[in-house]
Amino acid sequence: MSHLFRRIPTGSGICRSRKTSGGKREEGNKHKLPLSQFYPYIRCALCCGFLIDATTITECLHTFCKTCIVKHFLYSNRCPTCGIVVHQTQPFYNIRPDRQLQDIVYKMVPFLEELEREQMCNFYKQRGLEVPKPVVVSPPGPAVLKKQRKDNIAQSVFAVPPELDVSLLLEFVGAEEGISNYKPLERRYVRVSGDATIRHVELFIRRKMELSPTCQVDVVCGDHLLDHYQSLKDIQRSAGEDALQDGLLVLHFGLVLPSQS
Repeated sequence: MSHLFRRIPTGSGICRSRKTSGGKREEGNKHKLPLSQFYPYIRCALCCGFLIDATTITECLHTFCKTCIVKHFLYSNRCPTCGIVVHQTQPFYNIRPDRQLQDIVYKMVPFLEELEREQMCNFYKQRGLEVPKPVVVSPPGPAVLKKQRKDNIAQSVFAVPPELDVSLLLEFVGAEEGISNYKPLERRYVRVSGDATIRHVELFIRRKMELSPTCQVDVVCGDHLLDHYQSLKDIQRSAGEDALQDGLLVLHFGLVLPSQS
């Protein structure tokens, strides 16, 4: 969904009444604040539009549009605003919808919710799909709320399986001249077993990038060209801290043509 920029009528703003000396509120003399003063709190830093489906990073509490932050995490595991590592391999586990902030945005920006809903309906209709119906949820009682809070806490804790003990960052350094038919590697952050070998990493890269069988994948750690039989556990142990970046084992790889013998 495209994000909307709404023009606010001249003179609109957030009203605030003040008290007179007698303690009564003077409604006729209101102080109005321009909407632009609230832009840092109601606009997405990625698309610069008003927040749509506001989604907050739990590690630093910065908020973005849901579609914007999801696209960002396909290529990075850091917060776009402060640069903190959201999660070493699965940043999507540390984001939550911020419905209260989204409600505030819709109330502050006239017609934004209606126009966004209209665009969504047009999007589905143009593709011959059924338009999702808005979900209306009645407020639960105190006992249900208490139970939901406990459930949410349990769901927000992500336990990594113990056998997946190595976190990889795969950095593509380029392809030799003559190699052009390949897809970009969108998933650069991978968590795997330390018993996996460089051959497994190569097969993963080949499948994701749809490489030709004639194309060779060279994997490097630091200054060392790695052999297919080497396990990730042994590489991490021998390379030490120099090969780690934010707790991830960094492997660089390139695409080359097989040598002519």
